[in-house]
Amino acid sequence: MRILLVEDEPDIARQLKQALADAGYAVDHAPDGEEAQFLGETEPYDAVILDLGLPKVDGVSVLERWRREGMSSPVLILTARGAWSEKVAGFDAGADDYLTKPYHTEELLARLRALLRRATGHSQPTLSCGGLRLDPRAARASVNGEPVRLTSLEYRLLHYVMMHQGRVISRTELVEHLYDQDFDRDSNTIEVFVGRLRKKIGPDRIETVRGLGYRLTPLPGEPA
Repeated sequence: MRILLVEDEPDIARQLKQALADAGYAVDHAPDGEEAQFLGETEPYDAVILDLGLPKVDGVSVLERWRREGMSSPVLILTARGAWSEKVAGFDAGADDYLTKPYHTEELLARLRALLRRATGHSQPTLSCGGLRLDPRAARASVNGEPVRLTSLEYRLLHYVMMHQGRVISRTELVEHLYDQDFDRDSNTIEVFVGRLRKKIGPDRIETVRGLGYRLTPLPGEPA
């Protein structure tokens, strides 16, 4: 899952980017409203963490333009502005949630997980597909109760296909949602990671749909 972090304070941005990466997300960072506006309009993000007090263009204006342009990614506002009127302005601009500084990183991550679940139609905190389980809270996976050790990219891949299980996902879409902006993207590497993941979760759980991409489905006889 790929996140856009919009934060102008370098120390906060660095800490948050590390926390998000440790939680299994690909993260792009925008230090001002102008860059945030551009990235939000040109890159596909699963969610955005947006500060309001930004240089060049303020956060509310950025969010209003995103929504006018049709950007539908869930947005969590993160700001030192705690007045109720600021919250109302943020929600009216198109925000999905609001967290006031100072904050606990654990709460921010929990709110982000909730936004991602709602955006993809999941109600349970743990994702499942037959005997395959993934717990985003702990960034852990298991098959029939047995833990599965995953690299960070394997985890991102599994997280994304489990969030969108049953749907055919193209290699291009996977590249756009698994790698951050600075990564040397190559759609051919997706095939390699799918192959590695199949060895760990079972060869038949991720189906290749010829010419279209991949689809995660339960094994025959397993519940969805």
